[in-house]
Amino acid sequence: MQVKQGDVVRVHYTGTLLDGSQFDSSVGRAPLEFTVGAGQMIAGFDAGVVGMAVGEKKTIQIDPDHGYGQKDPNAIVEFPRSNVPADMQVEIGMKLNLQNQYGQPVPVVVTELREDVIIMDANHFLAGQDLVFEVELVEIVGA
Repeated sequence: MQVKQGDVVRVHYTGTLLDGSQFDSSVGRAPLEFTVGAGQMIAGFDAGVVGMAVGEKKTIQIDPDHGYGQKDPNAIVEFPRSNVPADMQVEIGMKLNLQNQYGQPVPVVVTELREDVIIMDANHFLAGQDLVFEVELVEIVGA
């Protein structure tokens, strides 16, 4: 039996960048369960598991267009320093949450400090990156 669109599957995975640095893994946790083709996963991961059989291990390489997308220059935010509490120490690399117009949290990373503004990047941290996943199909739960 091979994975097809609409199947509910369980996989173990380890995600790395092309330089080998690991950004995520299910090792030591329960397998990841998702419905293939339902948009729960990035497109390249979804497509990569189609045709796999239980117990099979596979390497899936995913370009940005099938992963988290290209970096969007419109997601670079200039935040006025005057809006930052005086006692808050802001540093490059710091992860913060802003709010969008609907009050939902938007994670950002501080990328630059200027005299009057703080530059923050709201792109997903894997945007613009080629990704490599080592995947093992643990189970096909059902369709």
